[in-house]
Amino acid sequence: MKTFSDFKSYNNYLGLPEPLDSNIDVGYYNPSVMLLKSDAVMVDFYRISFKINFQSKQSANPNPITAVFFNSPNIVLVDGWDVEPTYTGMYLQLSKKIIEENRFLFKTYLDYGQHEALYLKEDEVQEISSVFQLMMKYYESGTHNFNVLISYVNVLVSLVEAYYKRQFSTDPKQYNRIVSDFQQSLLEYYQKPVTQLPSVQYFADKLGLTPNYLGDIIKHFTQKSPLENIHEFVIKKAKELLEQDCMMNNAEIAYELGFEYPNYFSKFFKKQVGLSPKEYRAKLTPKL
Repeated sequence: MKTFSDFKSYNNYLGLPEPLDSNIDVGYYNPSVMLLKSDAVMVDFYRISFKINFQSKQSANPNPITAVFFNSPNIVLVDGWDVEPTYTGMYLQLSKKIIEENRFLFKTYLDYGQHEALYLKEDEVQEISSVFQLMMKYYESGTHNFNVLISYVNVLVSLVEAYYKRQFSTDPKQYNRIVSDFQQSLLEYYQKPVTQLPSVQYFADKLGLTPNYLGDIIKHFTQKSPLENIHEFVIKKAKELLEQDCMMNNAEIAYELGFEYPNYFSKFFKKQVGLSPKEYRAKLTPKL
């Protein structure tokens, strides 16, 4: 497997132009001079690819597609690629450094990895192409226009976010399955002894998704983040134990739910419910 930590080496491998900057790279695809087939690779930076009439020989879909694809640091393209030289498009490459320094400008879908392509409509392609032309103008004009370039990058990623919301809303069936699988996995988590609280990362790994991709789908369809869903479920389980088993003390309930420290369970419960576990149980006890 080949690993690439900088734009220059990766562009050279693909047959793309040499980047003008080590933290941001913008360009157009020209498949006639590019590497069309590769084994597994990993890039240690962010890539957003806009591909028009793209057709992969590895895909079950025989028809060309127009879509946005993402690569995140440390995610391996296990199968590499094998594509037809018929597509056009653009690419944006961002270093981890520039993402961290401008995190407020960027959206969670940059960490979607390979799990979800964004399929574009014709008017969306035109809109992205217009913004991309402006990005190229300021990219090629030098570092003195860097702030303007970053502003257009922000416009671009904001457009993609809006298009994702449109895709989530117009094709809910496949996303409802993910929501159902998440909720079922949460139910199954406490059907066996646990040693820690459930985490978003745990469910993302179980469903074969990145945490950010899972998070955006769950938030879109439930109006609550995965962590909020998890906390609600933990509180529900805690109430059941407090109500149904009066012989269990707070520490036993805490360990049953996966809390490492009973005191943390008590603070967590009071923050969520407004009462301590002891106060909640006392409220349930009929006064004589």
